[in-house]
Amino acid sequence: MDIQIPAYDAPIPSENMGIEDTRHSVTYHPSIWGDYFLAYTSNVTDILANEEQERQKFKEEVKKLLAATPDYSLHKLDLIDGIQRLGVGYHFETEIENSLKYIYDTYHESNDLRTCALRFRLLRQQGHYVSSDVFNKFKNCQGKFEESLISDVPGLLNLYEATHYGVHGEEILEEALKFSVSHLGSMIHHASNSLSRQVSEALEMPIHKTLTRLGVKKFLSIYQESREDMLLNFAKLDFNILQKMHQNELSDITRWWKALEFGKKLPFARDRVVECYFWILLVYFEPQYSLARKILTKIIAMTSILDDIYDIYGKLDELALFTDAIERWDFSAMDHLPPYMKYFYKSLLDVYLEAEEELGKIGKSSRVYYAIKEMKKLVQAYFKEAKWTYDQYVPTMEEYMKVALVSGAYMMLSTSSLVGMGELATKEAFEWISSEPLLVRASSIICRLMDDMVGHGFEQKISAVECYINENGASKEEAFAVFQTQVTNAWKDINQECFHPTAVPMAVLMRVVNLARVINLLYKDIDAYTDPKTKLKGFITSILVQPITISK
Repeated sequence: MDIQIPAYDAPIPSENMGIEDTRHSVTYHPSIWGDYFLAYTSNVTDILANEEQERQKFKEEVKKLLAATPDYSLHKLDLIDGIQRLGVGYHFETEIENSLKYIYDTYHESNDLRTCALRFRLLRQQGHYVSSDVFNKFKNCQGKFEESLISDVPGLLNLYEATHYGVHGEEILEEALKFSVSHLGSMIHHASNSLSRQVSEALEMPIHKTLTRLGVKKFLSIYQESREDMLLNFAKLDFNILQKMHQNELSDITRWWKALEFGKKLPFARDRVVECYFWILLVYFEPQYSLARKILTKIIAMTSILDDIYDIYGKLDELALFTDAIERWDFSAMDHLPPYMKYFYKSLLDVYLEAEEELGKIGKSSRVYYAIKEMKKLVQAYFKEAKWTYDQYVPTMEEYMKVALVSGAYMMLSTSSLVGMGELATKEAFEWISSEPLLVRASSIICRLMDDMVGHGFEQKISAVECYINENGASKEEAFAVFQTQVTNAWKDINQECFHPTAVPMAVLMRVVNLARVINLLYKDIDAYTDPKTKLKGFITSILVQPITISK
């Protein structure tokens, strides 16, 4: 994660200045939200009885429609795709899994590109491995994709979406991606308005990397142009009901944050609690994960402060004391800390103590141990990087990545995401996710490299870019090209790890996948966390402020 905001007005130490005696002075812009979400009290966000009754009525009608639609039909594939992209798939997980399992077990070849590609994507999305050889039939005798496919925009669009579920060694999907991108790009101005917008949005962000809650609003506008039906109204109502729940949660989180008075106590740190909640909301939006969201939002908000202490404000001797105190993890350990660290240390431990007490009510308090263990690892990595900065040492790429995959915080957040998840978070799931499996490492690679690339030239710390350039005598452009390839490969690792049989339930894996998607959203082209006044403010407004209009 390493959610850096560049230090405006931050002085760079001169050669004659003892770097350990230098405390950086920074000016971050204040929260763009202030107390805005405090207004979302329960009397504003209460779900009305008639809303819930209508939602249940729609839900039963969609369930009947799913059951009545033949599994072997294209209509069933379109229906499942629509349900999932409209954000209501969480209501029908069993029905969708049963249908897709049947489609997988009774797989029939199709000579229609759209049908073939849509089925391929939906099955792989669900964890069912389908051979990419199914696309060979769309090649000519020279081994190239048929020219006749160029005019099939819906088919090309589905082919493009399918290619993002590829794994290592699938050359045909690499070819299909190049083929579909090159021709879809030229088709944007020739297709219908609706299809043109679909193509444009897909090329900007494919379905595989789209976070469900954000994807709903985009897909609704496309879906309602072609039909106005019960599923559409259900999705709109469900979106608004969940939005009320999320607003209420964020109101509580804002109240907690405001009571901490970090703006006064720790004025050097960023005030980004709304952005942190949004980050975690994208990891899991479903109602059953309300407690998990609250716990993880508090953890990521405290991690943001930690980041500022280690990267910007803390002196090396203070950081050594603080790192030792974190390792001890006891309120008595703060006795020797400077006042600002003492206050933060207590606040940090309080977050985990509160989680233990909350989970103790359901006999699950022991799982907080795993989250604490990961936080200790994170702080050790932060301290290692701080020493590199103070020593003006540029590590090798191998040295750097060993530490930076931890300091990116995604290993810690992956493990901590399970703490409030209920029965799915078994001891075996915690042991697996905290063992740095390939899925978690891949998500961490995406986080670290995308962060480092977008922060290059702004952040006052060593990054992968400097390490690669220093070690290889390369240019920035060459380093970026290498990192982009590594990010692409990490997504293939993620795809591979989501095939059945999986080490843990798919719901656990999806937390890690969604963390990677959030980074891809916020760190694509610009650092949206650094400046939330740009696209991040728009995302938050769309998901947490503006309800969807439901026609009567």
